[in-house]
Amino acid sequence: MIEVQQLAKRFSHGRGRKAGTVRAVDGVSFTAPDACITGLLGPNGAGKTTTLRMVAALVRPDAGRVVVDGIDVAARPREALARMGVLSDARGLYPRLTARENIVYYGRLHGMRDEAAQARAQTLADMLEMRALLDRRTEGFSQGERMKTALARALVHDPANIILDEPTNGLDVLATRSLREALRRLRDDHGKCIVFSTHIMQEVERLCDQVVVVSHGRTVAQGTVAELCVRAGHDDFEETFVRLAFTPQEQAEGGAVVAMGSKA
Repeated sequence: MIEVQQLAKRFSHGRGRKAGTVRAVDGVSFTAPDACITGLLGPNGAGKTTTLRMVAALVRPDAGRVVVDGIDVAARPREALARMGVLSDARGLYPRLTARENIVYYGRLHGMRDEAAQARAQTLADMLEMRALLDRRTEGFSQGERMKTALARALVHDPANIILDEPTNGLDVLATRSLREALRRLRDDHGKCIVFSTHIMQEVERLCDQVVVVSHGRTVAQGTVAELCVRAGHDDFEETFVRLAFTPQEQAEGGAVVAMGSKA
């Protein structure tokens, strides 16, 4: 289980008179239970990636708290990270290593013995349908092949909690379907707590048990797709998201942009 409590983070920018700060996250809270897929949904710049980086102990929050399986991430980051598998937007594979070597190397970093890491790599290859990739160098892999290898690497130590930052970016239809099926198996067969960020409405509708909507660095809604639709008073989830995530002025300005584009 992952508990996020009133996270906040500011970043400095510029120098001299142009110096200032940006509130990337300004009050994000949610609970992601075990055996559940939680979608972190929001427009670009809403604070999703920064939130997940704080959950994964990659960025220290200015305020708030993250608790993973009862472990405070800021106070005990190594213990918390042992309970998490993180797939960031920067996949970061070693191109001169094979998929197997990439996976095993991360297993060794997590303190696994070589034999155990090798066996786990084979198990994950079977689970993610990537047996044909195991002994190929990752240089030249397609986006889908890179995603599978990076996901296997994140899962090598069998973490209870899985964090994914926009995992379907750049994937074709078949690779997206493969990832979706893998996440369902991890939830249903292994009881994993899965949190992933996205701005793609269809992915949320098809995959998520619950949705956290983030806008302007804050949590503005949390619930199932059906519950959020009821709250917004609309059957269409895309329209529901727009009503929850954008102010009336932003919605009007967005409509004006669309109208101008249609006349061009």
